[in-house]
Parts: sequence; structure tokens; C-alpha cells
Amino acid sequence: MKVEQGMKGLLIIDVQNDFCPGGILAAPEGDHVVPVINRLIDKFTIVVASKDWHPRTSVHFQHWPPHCVQNSQGAEFHPELRTEKIQQVFLKGTGDKDDGYSAFEATNLDMNEYLKSKGVTELYVTGLATDYCVKASAMDAAKKGFRTFVVTDAVSAVNVKPDDGQQALEEMQAAAITLVDSSQV
Repeated sequence: MKVEQGMKGLLIIDVQNDFCPGGILAAPEGDHVVPVINRLIDKFTIVVASKDWHPRTSVHFQHWPPHCVQNSQGAEFHPELRTEKIQQVFLKGTGDKDDGYSAFEATNLDMNEYLKSKGVTELYVTGLATDYCVKASAMDAAKKGFRTFVVTDAVSAVNVKPDDGQQALEEMQAAAITLVDSSQV
């Protein structure tokens, strides 16, 4: 099988019920990313997603209320997300001793190897939450050599502090991650 080089991949981070309005740990406008991501999906040959997939007891819950517990309704993707186009889901935070912020920390499959086996060199990051899992995943993507883009109207922050999301975007930009609007993709 010949691998096409220079592929663009779309990474959808944690667009799960518990991170959307009405969820246990919601980004206040988390559901606003869904229509933007749905419009982007058809522009990519490679579409992958991550899920927080925590056990019932986890050290992670010392910092956060229990959320995205394995096999719970809160751990499911937002019902309006076009999941039929997602080729692989990466599960993170699956152990009781890890946080699993970055999609590259997935335990069911190695995301770096998967993307490289598909010829992905550019990764467009979307999802929740800008100030945690999006930032950690984008930073890891850049460190692993992917040309990394964060689609700013397809991410949303928790904003524990009011400017956390903006600070995260600035940190990513300082790390040579390109910030783009969905209209630029």
C-alpha cells in the first residue's frame, strides 16, 4: 500500500456530552464547536477524534468533578457531531493514575504512529477544551513534527479563570502553532 505524503488530518478533541452545556464539566459554549467541526469534516481524508475515557475512580478526579466516565452518557460524543466520518477514536485518561489531557497520551492506540502511517504531516486541531486538552494535544502534535493548526472557531475553553482560553491560544501561537479560522481551512 502506497502512503500519500503531505496529507492533512483533522483531530476532534473530546466533543463529549460532559464537556458541553448541561454536562458535568462544560465549556460554556462547547456545543458551538459542533456545527463548525461538522462543516470541516468533509474537507479532510483523515479524521480522528479523542475521548476522555476515565475509570470510575481516578486521581484525575482529585482536580475535577467526575466526568467522561467509561461507558457513561457523559462520555459519549455530542449527539449532533457527525461521527460517521471519524476513522479512529483515541481513548485517553483510561488509567486511575493519569490525567490524559493530550490525545497523544491515548492508551488504545498510538496516535503518532497512526497519523504517520496515514501520511499525515499537517494536523488541524478542533474541540474541547482550548485551555486543557486542545492545548496539550496541539503542543504534543507540534513536538512530534506535525505542522499544527488550531481552528479557533472550532474550539472552546472552560475558562476556570476568565482569560484561560485566550492565554492558551497565545501559548500555542508562541510554540509555532498556527491559529486559523475555519474559513481559512
